[in-house]
Amino acid sequence: MNVSDIAAMGGRPRWALIALACPETVQMDEAQAFYGGLQALAAEEDVVVVGGDTCASPRGWIVNVTLLGEAIAPPILRSTARVGDVVAVTGSLGRSTAGLAVLEAPQAPTGIAADVLADVTTAHLRPRPRTREGQWLAQAGGVTAMMDLSDGLATDLGHICEESRMGARVELRRVPVDASVHAVALVLGRDSLIWATGGGEDYELLLTCEPGAFDRLADGLAGATGTRLTAIGEVVGAAEGIRYLDACGEVVPVGPGFEHFVTGRARA
Repeated sequence: MNVSDIAAMGGRPRWALIALACPETVQMDEAQAFYGGLQALAAEEDVVVVGGDTCASPRGWIVNVTLLGEAIAPPILRSTARVGDVVAVTGSLGRSTAGLAVLEAPQAPTGIAADVLADVTTAHLRPRPRTREGQWLAQAGGVTAMMDLSDGLATDLGHICEESRMGARVELRRVPVDASVHAVALVLGRDSLIWATGGGEDYELLLTCEPGAFDRLADGLAGATGTRLTAIGEVVGAAEGIRYLDACGEVVPVGPGFEHFVTGRARA
C-alpha cells in the first residue's frame, strides 16, 4: 500500500519505518516470517528498512508502516485533471476481489481451473505495486493526474474528480477485465464488472492524460514495462458529474468501492 502510494505520484520509494505490536502468544518464527516477507518486497523495490519499533499488543497484530520516497519528476497530483483529458488505467481490474471471493467461499469452488484460481488469489494476497510504471509515466509528459486503485474505480475516480473539480464519463465496455475474473464470477454467480468497478485493492494506476498523448503513453509504457494502458473514458465538466455508460450509451448505476470512515462499509 505504501509503495503504491508513492508510485502513484511518480516517486521512488526509499526508506521505511516499521512499528509492530503483537500478542505475547506470537512465536518468534511468526514474527520472523512477517519481517521476511516485508524485507523481500523491500529488496525488490530497493527500499531500506531503517528503523521502527516493537511492542506487545493486548489483542491482534498491529502494523504501522511509514515510507519515505523521492520525487524524480514533478509529482503527479489528483487535483490537476482537465476537461477533455483521457481517463485510463494500467493492467486489468477485479482480480483482487475475485481472489477474495474465492478465499472467503464456504468451500473450495469447483469448475475453476487451477491456474485461474492461482491468478486471482495471488492478485489478492500478493499485489504488486506499479512502481516502474508510475515513474515512467511521471517522466513521460502528458499525464495530468494520477492515483492508485486501492479503493475501487468508482471511489478513486471520484477522488480525482472531486479534487480536480471535474466530472467524468466512463464506458464500461472498455474497462479491462481479465478472463480469469470472468471465469470466477461465472462459477460463483457474481458480476465481474461490479468487481472491476467497486472491488478495490488492485493497486493499478488510474490516470488522466492529454488526449493527444494517450497513444504515445500506451505504446511507451508497454515497451518500457510490459504493462498495458487502457483508455476507459474522458474528463468532463463538474456539472455533468461522473457517469458510467453501458454498451448502448445509456447511463447505468455503479456502486461505490471502499469508503474510509463509513461505518459498516467493507471492501466488496
